[in-house]
Amino acid sequence: MRINKFLSECGICSRREADRLVQAGHVSVNGKPALMGMDVSDADDVCVDGRAVHRQVTKTYLRFYKPKGIVCTFEASEPHNLRKCLESLDVRVTYAGRLDRNSEGLMILTDDGDLIDRMMRARNGHEKEYEVTADRPVTEAFLIKMQKGVYLEELGVTTRPCRAWQTGERSFHIVLTQGLNRQIRRMCAVCGYKVSELKRVRIVNVLLGDMKPGEIQPLTDAERRELLSRTAEADHRSARSLHYTEQH
Repeated sequence: MRINKFLSECGICSRREADRLVQAGHVSVNGKPALMGMDVSDADDVCVDGRAVHRQVTKTYLRFYKPKGIVCTFEASEPHNLRKCLESLDVRVTYAGRLDRNSEGLMILTDDGDLIDRMMRARNGHEKEYEVTADRPVTEAFLIKMQKGVYLEELGVTTRPCRAWQTGERSFHIVLTQGLNRQIRRMCAVCGYKVSELKRVRIVNVLLGDMKPGEIQPLTDAERRELLSRTAEADHRSARSLHYTEQH
């Protein structure tokens, strides 16, 4: 199989990130620098930064409550990286979808590279729900503007229409189907608001529930089956739509 797919199935990263690792010279195959698009098998000696990696036969699916202050990276140069939070795990996993340093809440950790790739494709429109506290009272006009989509000048894009509803004087929930950099904070800023607290409470069908910061739990069998089913269905649907668009 291709080197990027092999690395994703080892739970290292997504295929896209694997391509970047290969290009940057972090990957070797049988003692030689890996090449973009090369084929490898389980019989090959594949290493990332000198450490041997292997495909996982049994896949792992976990929910993790990322605490505020933790950066979504495994780089040792960042003192507050994810690696320290996951030291108790005996499997190597990665994540699909970041949360910025000042945000907290649900992340899905897995060594299933195919799931990561499906969840990272923006066209698939997977739902992610957030609990937000703002610096001033939430108004109906503000929620309507957020729901319709906000033009983010610094990114040159208008956000997709979304669902948002008030939960308190200064709090609301919002459900996004895209994952632009610091999207909610940017959207609120355009509308004259500043985010005080931001917590992700749902990804597709997986809920944060009453977990505590830093806690890790395995998904239930029912959650895992539904997550895999819904993400695969969305991927097939968006692929068919893309093919139809290209043909017409």
